[in-house]
Amino acid sequence: MTDYHVRTDLSRQLPTHPEVRVLDWAPGRPEATIQLGKRAGGRFLDGWRPPREALDLLLLGAATYCADKTALRAGAADSWTRNLNITIPVNDPKQWQESGIESVLNFLTGDQWTIETYREQASPLNGLDRVPDAVTPVGPVDAVCLFSGGLDSLTGVIDLLEEDPDRRLCLVSHNEGGQASTAQDKLLHELEAHYGSDRFITKQLFLRPAPANNSQLRPLPGPRENTTRARSLLFLTTALALAASVNSRTPVYIPENGFIGINVPLTRARSGSYSTRTTHPHFIYGLQQMIQQLGVSNPLRNPYRLKTKGELLAETLNPKLLKRLAPYSVSCSHPEAARYVRRRQGNCGYCFPCLIRRASMSHVGWDENPLKHYSWDALTGKGLLDRNTARSADLRAVIKGAFNDHPDRDILRNGPIPNGEHQAFIRVWRGGLTELRKWFQDATDHTEAHLARHGHH
Repeated sequence: MTDYHVRTDLSRQLPTHPEVRVLDWAPGRPEATIQLGKRAGGRFLDGWRPPREALDLLLLGAATYCADKTALRAGAADSWTRNLNITIPVNDPKQWQESGIESVLNFLTGDQWTIETYREQASPLNGLDRVPDAVTPVGPVDAVCLFSGGLDSLTGVIDLLEEDPDRRLCLVSHNEGGQASTAQDKLLHELEAHYGSDRFITKQLFLRPAPANNSQLRPLPGPRENTTRARSLLFLTTALALAASVNSRTPVYIPENGFIGINVPLTRARSGSYSTRTTHPHFIYGLQQMIQQLGVSNPLRNPYRLKTKGELLAETLNPKLLKRLAPYSVSCSHPEAARYVRRRQGNCGYCFPCLIRRASMSHVGWDENPLKHYSWDALTGKGLLDRNTARSADLRAVIKGAFNDHPDRDILRNGPIPNGEHQAFIRVWRGGLTELRKWFQDATDHTEAHLARHGHH
């Protein structure tokens, strides 16, 4: 068990046991072990204030993300499943007791979470001079939309703005620097140039476990876990806080295709650790139930939940703009991978999200000049199909998954499907596999030869 204790009032006594890790929330101050913002003050919070219930949710998201980043899976008995306990200050501890939060977190990250609460009447935003005293909307917006800088989120923003010419959005992103933030900045600049600055406002959250310094009373340990499954909870609770600042009906849009959402493991060996659940319908349903129990009723909506990535691109409301901006988006699991071999950084070309991206781009005829847009060309790049390179793992699994037969029940291997939607998600899953298979079949001799050798032709 790894224990974490969250403090929003730094005058409160530290946990007596020295092994308890302390997550101190103090935006802009060097004592903080939750770092919010790269500069003093953490400008993300300036000028708006959510209701306390939504603020407590945001604090939960920040705490679970920092715990996820600082508790290494390598130390677990199975090198994956951790036992994590977080004690968090909230306004109404009784309300949290029946929230179902632990099962939602367990499903999302594959760990065993225990969430304990204690009463903290003072708001976590007290003392921040740029935060209003009363609940204040982030701006005159109609919806909040997650904006990762990936292709799905780019399509989502374009479609939401095209669908209703009067709609105004708050676009929220999270990053710790690197290629993702570069993509976000470039795309936001292009979207503003096309739609005008009055159609959306942006909120870019920089949040991470703070590096150790001498001002912290109990610094966090140094090594960082890179699987970070709790990041989506931080992303969503941040978006919910922004939406709740407007009113309780303002929706949060989560634009992600249903094939990635359902994320059926491609092979028997890839269940669990390889299968993220960021937009899995069971997670979204459980999260919606949980936040309602905690007094936050803003709806969570994924407009692409029953579409493949190829369908998402084919049905966009502005294909000309999307095709032009798509190369600037980053859909990659590890966009900095190419730095170590001195190739262009961005979309690596061989991870699972990159392969889905390329198949979907091929579906609409946009998969042109791959080495201009990817560090490696999965169809022709030497070494990517060899068994002795780690870079081949996702590609081999995708080829196997696309060409093998799968029973319908496999749809449940990454979690249950709520609301009787099994058939709808089976269609999305099989449609995504068809897009992958067609991409390979239309490909070059290199991949064709590999498929023939392995009996998938």
